[in-house]
Amino acid sequence: MAVSVFDLFSIGIGPSSSHTVGPMRAATRFTARLAASGVLHAVDRVRVALYGSLAATGTGHGTIGAVILGLTGADPETVDPSAVDPLLKAVRETRRLTLAGGRVITFDIDSDIAKSLRRLDFHSNGMAFAALGADGAELDRRVYYSVGGGAVVDETEASAPSSGSSDIPYPFSTATELVALAVQRGCSIATVMADNERALARHDDLRGAVLRIWSVMQQCVAAGLRHGGVLPGGLGVRRRAGQLAAQLEQTPDDPLYAIDWVTVYALAVNEENASGGRVVTAPTNGAAGVIPAVLHYYTRFVPGADDDGVVQFLLTAAAIGVLFKANASISGAEVGCQGEVGSACSMAAAGLTAVLGGTPAQVENAAEIGIEHNLGLTCDPVRGLVQIPCIERNAVAAVKAITAARMAMHGDGSHFVSLDTAIKTMRDTGADMADKYKETALGGLALNVVEC
Repeated sequence: MAVSVFDLFSIGIGPSSSHTVGPMRAATRFTARLAASGVLHAVDRVRVALYGSLAATGTGHGTIGAVILGLTGADPETVDPSAVDPLLKAVRETRRLTLAGGRVITFDIDSDIAKSLRRLDFHSNGMAFAALGADGAELDRRVYYSVGGGAVVDETEASAPSSGSSDIPYPFSTATELVALAVQRGCSIATVMADNERALARHDDLRGAVLRIWSVMQQCVAAGLRHGGVLPGGLGVRRRAGQLAAQLEQTPDDPLYAIDWVTVYALAVNEENASGGRVVTAPTNGAAGVIPAVLHYYTRFVPGADDDGVVQFLLTAAAIGVLFKANASISGAEVGCQGEVGSACSMAAAGLTAVLGGTPAQVENAAEIGIEHNLGLTCDPVRGLVQIPCIERNAVAAVKAITAARMAMHGDGSHFVSLDTAIKTMRDTGADMADKYKETALGGLALNVVEC
């Protein structure tokens, strides 16, 4: 199945697309499966096993709560973030849970959710759900994988051969093919992506749906600037976006005024994400601040910016995201943070180059610069929380994306290392990277901060 714009940009809650949004969707799918098979009425207990990275950092990433929310039928796009903690408290105190469909079961969080650092073969973010009857017999069991950006596949889908991209008019699997399509048709990369997206028919009004994604990004920034205090989780990380914004308002003549605002926008999004607020995966929650920050830079500081440009930006970024998802990974648990923040930096650089008037070749050049200088980036969240180094890392990557776009715009699109080569290198680097650097909180800063 072809990757949609709305697979790469989806609305959910923090702190993690792969550890929060994905498990919530997996749990919802499992209860829907029970209802569809006619066994929901007989379910007495549900047991969940989390594997690999989900087990290692699931507590800090909100996986436990996400699973419980999903079992109740909650959807990441519509769930009220403020209702999450009260629900979890009620389940823990009463040891009762109402499955989607109304079936009330006994559920003990501590005993019915198990963890194992063992990595399942298909992906590090594996989880198994089992439904038991009153006699203890297993009524159904299903394994799901959270493969990055909130996307979920079950064990059958994971083992099925790829269906290809025959359902879209302009398929591409490499950046070379994407640029060639745009050049041959005399159109932009955004147009290629838009034509493919319309064929997928995910939304009747493509432009309106893309602008809704932008609207949620704006709301997330506004919330991040409004909220203060300390982030949850025990690290004592202060929310800085609002304070920095207030300071910036007093220094409009600073020559780096615009760049400092990019930092603020990224911090605002990722502080919201870290607190479990509403965000847009772009292409993941851990990297959710990069693209909104660069888009805010475009709409506020680039003359002539408008909604058409926003749509062009996001469609172009999505086309680059397709390449990462198809040829490498956007999952930190699979390839480290180069797959999350690195991919987001590349996507943002491409989108900005497009709206600055760049050619398809210049867009590809900017995307390559964006990922090349994030290669090898590890995912080592301190205490398994999406805070250190994640929040500041988004701000740095957003500025880097702008630099990449400006470098590409000063060239003619020709360069030494192709985007395809850089993406392959990212995949190979991820394969060589030790698991302790892939969202397990068992190496890097996660280990050394604790030791210090």
